Amino acid sequence: MKQVRGNLLEVRLNGLLQTNDKVALKEITRQLNLENVVGDKVFGSFAENLVFLLEALRKGDRSSSCPVLFVLDEFDLFVHHKNQTLLYNLFDVSQSAQTPVTVIGLTCRQDVLELLEKRVKSRFSHRQIYLMNSFDFRQYITIFKKQLALPAEFPDESFAQQWNTNVQHLSEDKTVQDVLRNLFHYTKDLRSLHLLLMLALSHVTVHHPLITASDLQEASKQYRTDSRANIVHGLSVLEICLMIAMKHLNDVHEGEPFNFQMVYNEFQKFIQRKAHCMYNFEKPVVMKAFEHLLQLELVRPIERPNIRAQREYLLMKLLLDNTQIMDALQVYPNCPVDVKQWAASSLSWL
Repeated sequence: MKQVRGNLLEVRLNGLLQTNDKVALKEITRQLNLENVVGDKVFGSFAENLVFLLEALRKGDRSSSCPVLFVLDEFDLFVHHKNQTLLYNLFDVSQSAQTPVTVIGLTCRQDVLELLEKRVKSRFSHRQIYLMNSFDFRQYITIFKKQLALPAEFPDESFAQQWNTNVQHLSEDKTVQDVLRNLFHYTKDLRSLHLLLMLALSHVTVHHPLITASDLQEASKQYRTDSRANIVHGLSVLEICLMIAMKHLNDVHEGEPFNFQMVYNEFQKFIQRKAHCMYNFEKPVVMKAFEHLLQLELVRPIERPNIRAQREYLLMKLLLDNTQIMDALQVYPNCPVDVKQWAASSLSWL
């Protein structure tokens, strides 16, 4: 890449930044220095911009034109753009015999081809290269040190030396190595390491200028925090009860799908046994709480809802396992004792 960089135009796009085709097109025209070409034509509608860009690319030929390389990072996010218009046109141009254009997509999703529309897939060359991280733990530690080390040209030389010495000590610390080893065995993805280091660096202040082993331990806890289980902490007691009812249904029916009516019946059994600790909510109120859980994606429908189907009988699946629910209940503020006992019971309230 370094050898040919002087002989080609490189356009880099990222699905996290260019969230739709219009934004992506503006970024392409900016990187190709086409903003001021033909007056303000570039700043017209999306259709005009696209036509202009495609004409500019197609005017070239393989003998005299400078090649253009498009690198699409987070390629799977571009697939979700409306009608996949940009992808289709880029692939179409790259297939043209006279235009020296190459498109490279980078993604972690192996099923990304299944997400392409048929017309887009027909323009794709179907050349795929799988890249796997093959480094061992010793090399992982070296990467850890390189990511944290300050460069030689850092303005404050004494602080840079102090910082780099501290990084070296951290890499030899058993506590830090345990944290890194856990992450290494969980995933070799370097973005996960970057996130861990970013969380640790957020603790650095004027009064706390160097990273410590405890900072990395705390960052590891934050990194491993279960986002779905965290949502449970903000639920009402009624919604917690519905989650427990679903948990029991999963236990009794061995993970088979359930519907709202089954959950409501399970909740009613609990109310009848423990009426003194819980208010008996009306069914529409319980339904509203169930729909809130659906919006939070703690439960999801097995199939796409049918307009004619009754809401009470749509088959659902719980997206939390028993351990996540029980762990969340342990730290749930002011949770009634009877509710905790119900959650901990091994059998449903038959």
